Amino acid sequence: MATMKLGSKADSFQLEGQTWICKSELASDVIIEIGEVSFHLHKFPLTNRSGLLQKMISEFHSEDGKDCVLQLHDIPGGAEAFKLAAKFCYDVKLELNALNVVTLRCAAEHLCMTEDYGEGNLIVQTENFLDEVFVNWSDSMTALQTCDDVLHHAEELQIVMRCIDSLATKACADPTLFGWPMSGHPTVKSLGSTVLWNGISTRAKPRSPGTDWWYRDVSYIKWPLYKRLILAMESKGMKPENIAGSLMHYAKRYLPGLSRHSGFRDNINHTTTTGSGSALSESDQKALLEEIVELLPLEKGATSSKFLLGLLRTAMILHASPSCRENLEKRVGAQLDDAALEDLLIPNLGYSVETLYDIDCVQRILDHFVLMNQSVVDASPCSVDEGQLITSSATLTPMSMVAKLVDGYLAEVASDVNLKYSKFQSLAAVVPDYARLSYDGLYRAIDIYLKSHPWLTDSEREQLCRLMNCQKLSLEACTHAAQNERLPLRVIVQVLFFEQLRLRTTIAGWFFAPDGMDNSHALRKSSDGFIETEIIQENEQSLSIDEMRSRVSELEKECSSMRQEIEKLGRSKSAWNFFSRKLGFGTKWQQHSDVKQFPVHRYC
Repeated sequence: MATMKLGSKADSFQLEGQTWICKSELASDVIIEIGEVSFHLHKFPLTNRSGLLQKMISEFHSEDGKDCVLQLHDIPGGAEAFKLAAKFCYDVKLELNALNVVTLRCAAEHLCMTEDYGEGNLIVQTENFLDEVFVNWSDSMTALQTCDDVLHHAEELQIVMRCIDSLATKACADPTLFGWPMSGHPTVKSLGSTVLWNGISTRAKPRSPGTDWWYRDVSYIKWPLYKRLILAMESKGMKPENIAGSLMHYAKRYLPGLSRHSGFRDNINHTTTTGSGSALSESDQKALLEEIVELLPLEKGATSSKFLLGLLRTAMILHASPSCRENLEKRVGAQLDDAALEDLLIPNLGYSVETLYDIDCVQRILDHFVLMNQSVVDASPCSVDEGQLITSSATLTPMSMVAKLVDGYLAEVASDVNLKYSKFQSLAAVVPDYARLSYDGLYRAIDIYLKSHPWLTDSEREQLCRLMNCQKLSLEACTHAAQNERLPLRVIVQVLFFEQLRLRTTIAGWFFAPDGMDNSHALRKSSDGFIETEIIQENEQSLSIDEMRSRVSELEKECSSMRQEIEKLGRSKSAWNFFSRKLGFGTKWQQHSDVKQFPVHRYC
């Protein structure tokens, strides 16, 4: 910390109770009262240096001949600042540093200690030292924090503006280029200087600080000054990522609700201390959160989705304004592909709690994401073939990532017995078919939902299963679905058909693919003229031809067994009508001798 020595005489000020007395051969003839503290001093040293005290002493009239008593209750910095100013008047030794220079500068201005009352007066001395303070990062930070005690006077003297400008300039530049000392980072001297006999130093090489080296320091500043500092940095070209990083650090320091490991309701009563030691109440935390949200950079990706969702959760706990929560939902929706599943599990804190998690909030976030990516959705209907979709995978990556995220979210909330059928269906249907490269995740979510909601009607089960594209289920999912009693029979038959078709296509690809053709892609054509490119999974490629044939044989036996069961039930007209409607087959189904000739209905 930079310092400046002033004065040449020994300290003659002594404290007796609440009274400061300057010991000298002459008795004191003036008393200065500041709050509960009084100073017994002499007129001559004070009037030689202070224009205000000279005026007050000359205007003082005592009828009873008592000593001159003056009151300076409004002096900036109080009794401590006046004590230093009085020592300066007596030419007593004192030390200027970053902790006292701001209050002493304001006190000197209040006392009118200009060059008119002595050369090298206190105003000039403190101004010269402030120039040294602004060269150093840590000193500038300390000076800015002390401005809060004399904020009105420091604003008038533009000390606050100069501190902020100094800090903003240093934060936007590379500190290693100028050797600015930074708190929390070791200096060359602190690293040691042990040297071996051959001249090789064992001292660790100082590492260059990252772009976040200033986050911790500025987090100690109170919000009004911190906000001005951030705005100054932004105006000087600070990167949005660094602005957001500092705001994240600040928010985590003063908003305990951002911690997922603490209780949601308990966080409200948790007190957080500011840099000055005062506690933030619930209302203060709410106001701080709303201002932080407004200050966050608008650039997509500048703020992580994890932090935004944490802010959203905390905003719900603190009952922040609807506009604040809507702002956060839109920000998350704009970059939903960057979110993690655990962060989307926002507890339902509404007055009428129906579900464990806030499904409506996630629905709004997802709707906003789809709206933001509407151009991609519109460009990917059935008119675009799969070959084109594969070549444009870079465009589809965000939507595919969100599809996987939504399927995982549905699986997490599906077990909630209070989750309504309409909400589950609406959330699952938002994601377009092309975005789901595999339907295994959605199948798992639907299966969990059916298990947790056994009271669903056949029609509702049918509608839920229509969300699935059975052609995009993996071999494992097909095997599970074929034995799943919770699925409608019509879905089971379709799963069996597509699994059989997939294995037959795989075998055909192994036997009949040209040598120059990649065996991981096989072209297939079904009985209705549908052509698609099948990407064979790695586990399917590892199967031997004998295992594939065995699997096909097993599937044919399963289908044959199902036909026999249906034929038995079909002896009665009513039973046949029921299964005919259930399976969607025509009245001439018995004329077909092979399952591959069944008419296939796609569920998407």
